[in-house]
Amino acid sequence: MIRQYLENKHKENVMISTHYLPTKIIFGSHSLSHLAEQKLPGKKALVVISSGKSTRSHGYLAQLEEQLNKAQVSWEVFDRILPNPVLRHVTEGSELARTSGCDFVIGLGGGSVIDSAKGIAMMATNEGTLWDYISGGSGKGKSLENKPLPVVAITTTAGTGTEADPWLVITKEETNEKIGTGNDDTFPVLSIVDPTLMLTVPPQLTAYQGFDALFHSTEGYLNKIANTFSDIHSLEAIRLIGRSLETAVKDGKNLKAREDMAMANTLAGMVETFSGCISEHSLEHAMSAFHPELPHGAGLIMISVAYFTHIANTHVADQRMVDMAKALGKTDAQEAMDFVHALKDLQKACGVDQLKMSDYGITESELPSMVQNARENMAGLFQVDPMTLSDEDCLAIYKASFR
Repeated sequence: MIRQYLENKHKENVMISTHYLPTKIIFGSHSLSHLAEQKLPGKKALVVISSGKSTRSHGYLAQLEEQLNKAQVSWEVFDRILPNPVLRHVTEGSELARTSGCDFVIGLGGGSVIDSAKGIAMMATNEGTLWDYISGGSGKGKSLENKPLPVVAITTTAGTGTEADPWLVITKEETNEKIGTGNDDTFPVLSIVDPTLMLTVPPQLTAYQGFDALFHSTEGYLNKIANTFSDIHSLEAIRLIGRSLETAVKDGKNLKAREDMAMANTLAGMVETFSGCISEHSLEHAMSAFHPELPHGAGLIMISVAYFTHIANTHVADQRMVDMAKALGKTDAQEAMDFVHALKDLQKACGVDQLKMSDYGITESELPSMVQNARENMAGLFQVDPMTLSDEDCLAIYKASFR
């Protein structure tokens, strides 16, 4: 995979990197209304949406169906995806795609929906379950024998950036494993980024999703395999988030703020493609694996101050922390902790600075198990940290964040 290749080149201290983004991205307000003008990758789609009501009640599914009718494409709808997507729904969706004769998959929703669409596309053409092809935890690490079905991503949130990267994260409920996977064939072939589809996202979820995009960018900027391509996208995404997240949270109908956040989200997805996350995401995945009701972005917010304070105190990336602080809006930043101060200010401005792990059922006694879970299931992200993070360090970050 791209990330493994870059990691190997980094270890050799060779300045060679591969940058590959085969996705056609249509960006702009009301861009969904132009879907039928695009060359779609098949004649029958499995349309994947969430198990909630908003995709239908806000008319987004109806807009998509109108476009599919214009394009003379038929479809089936699979509407079971949870906020933290699970293996069993990937299996069910792939079975429906096969039995219905679908030749491509459309993910209409947030990151969980589009991630699930990618997993469904993989398993619609391959035997077994997705976990046979997962390389971490209890996964068997097999290689896909057949290419996945093509995926079209239509994002209705500004959080994961999955419309611009090949990655998907799925939870195996029986074992509390939340693990990512992906390869060159799981990039969407076409992505629609229409900020008007994001105007209805509630304030709290807007904040959670916005900070997820922020941390994709900051982690990608601190990643050992960061490069010129990823740096450019990272800093611009951070700048847009610093400029517009608070406004999007407080005035969700502000289209300019939504456009900024949508662009930041897509840029952050490109960061995921050209660089990648570090261990902050491993630590959060363990939290929401044990407690699926915990929104991913909320979990990241909970541990972020302690996590980035730890990095600041190690002094392994002082200039990069200053760069991020300035991009976030603290133009007079001079030291690494200035990023932490800017982060805290933004969290307070967005009303998410008082989130509690205990409100989602997390207990202090679980924290050591979460350290082990993070290490076992998402070990690769620790390998690209700018610092060496021990189990004791991880536990200290959890404990400092717990309330």
